[in-house]
Amino acid sequence: MVTVSPSECEGSPTWAYALQLPHDARAARIARVTLRAVLVGHGMSQLQDPAELLTSELVTNAYRHSTGPATLRLRGIAPGRLRVSVWDTNPHIPPPFDKGPGPLAPVPTEAVGGRGLFLVCHYADAWGGCLLGDGLVGAGGKLLWCEVGPSAGSGARVAA
Repeated sequence: MVTVSPSECEGSPTWAYALQLPHDARAARIARVTLRAVLVGHGMSQLQDPAELLTSELVTNAYRHSTGPATLRLRGIAPGRLRVSVWDTNPHIPPPFDKGPGPLAPVPTEAVGGRGLFLVCHYADAWGGCLLGDGLVGAGGKLLWCEVGPSAGSGARVAA
């Protein structure tokens, strides 16, 4: 199910789409297809490559590390600027999203995982994560988000 929340102000760049994703290995592909349609529809095709990478990594993280559904939200927050957020049922905020702003520690060469969210932090202009609810499994989960596109504060890495 896809929903849209247009801005109350006519001509404002603010809009939001939400896509509920079942716990399914095809979720990342479906999220990318939806993302492409949204970007084309809002004249933001120039963000397609970085936004697809970031969306794929966030949705894949939700699929791999939770057992329930996830929700993808795409939001225009300024002209040409996109925020991608993914909610899932797992209350654990993974590295490097758990550390907040600052330099990113490299992923060890011998590690078999952990590079996806590192890529998000590297390619996003801003990123963060937060617990929702009381932090218990099934009682809120977490939200990981990132932003791409031009802004006055571009390049900031922030935690929510």
